[in-house]
Amino acid sequence: MTAVYAVSDIHGHPEKLTASLQEAGLTDADGNWSGQDARLWFLGDFFDRGPDGIGVLRYVRGLIEQAPDGAIRMLLGNHEILALGMHKFGDEFVPHEGITTRSFERSWTLNGGRDRDQELLTEDDVAWLLEQPMLALDAGHLLMHSDTAEYVEWGDSIDQINEAARAELHTDDIVVWWEIWRRMTSRYAFRGASGGEVATILLQHLGGHRIVHGHSIVADQLGIDPANLTGPNLYADGLVLGIDGGAFDGGPLLLVELEQLSAE
Repeated sequence: MTAVYAVSDIHGHPEKLTASLQEAGLTDADGNWSGQDARLWFLGDFFDRGPDGIGVLRYVRGLIEQAPDGAIRMLLGNHEILALGMHKFGDEFVPHEGITTRSFERSWTLNGGRDRDQELLTEDDVAWLLEQPMLALDAGHLLMHSDTAEYVEWGDSIDQINEAARAELHTDDIVVWWEIWRRMTSRYAFRGASGGEVATILLQHLGGHRIVHGHSIVADQLGIDPANLTGPNLYADGLVLGIDGGAFDGGPLLLVELEQLSAE
């Protein structure tokens, strides 16, 4: 049976990524793909907060070229949207009722954006990122970056959501882009007393038996220091798995092998 892995929120720390992949046997000592028939999902947030987001992007793209077709795939995170928005719009103000100082540059700075990532981001990188999806389904898991139910604002199925989001990312409308950024930064939809119910509805709507997400640091939810985190967090009646270890904040980069919840 094919092993399926997921990792999220690398945030400019390629050294943590290469160590985790090698430890799992997905890459060799030289950092080359050796995962045989395994599948690996990146759930977004290559950029910001850490020193080398562009290094993460380039390394992942290189691995994709080495691996069999479809073995390594990526979903967009909110920090990809932010990096792309910064690249496209810079300090242009986002129109809003009344006086506003909202811009991608301001949000990029506030969220740990690094000048080096913008300086080294190529048009080829941009074109590649713009084609990546928002959601996916694998081994019975609904994979997403953000722990939000707002994905359904794009459509009624995974395909519709990915197509609609991709179309919006190919526009030059800063208001549309800002709404994508806002939607992708929302979080905590599956926490609290109603979290299991929200997760159930989303799974019934989009498919799968369990949601897997990054975006919100597991240690924060558990009330512990990220340095003391040892694994992902299964919550919301066992329907949601959070895998953001807080790599940029001293936590581990959680490379998680997903349980097979359905036939391939």
